[in-house]
Amino acid sequence: MFRHVVLLQWTDDATEEQREEVARRLSELPDAIPELRSYQIGPDAGVNQGNFSFAVVADFDSPEDYVVYRDHPAHLAVVDECIAPILAARAAVQFPPRVIL
Repeated sequence: MFRHVVLLQWTDDATEEQREEVARRLSELPDAIPELRSYQIGPDAGVNQGNFSFAVVADFDSPEDYVVYRDHPAHLAVVDECIAPILAARAAVQFPPRVIL
């Protein structure tokens, strides 16, 4: 398995409608990109101050499948049309996860 984690911080002037549109559009990606094995998205719960606004955790079978997702036109459209206009900061990491119990 190969995991992609991204944290997004919205601009102060991002509207609720814009934030909801990001979530709606991202939630459509599993139907458009079969390489996605697991896809979890959501806004920060607001428990701690200073957190990022939104998180995406995506799992793939391989790094190559992640690249398909990264470069897929449906994903790029969400980034360009919905995320970029309200993005203040982004952090991301890709890694092969190890299960530690």
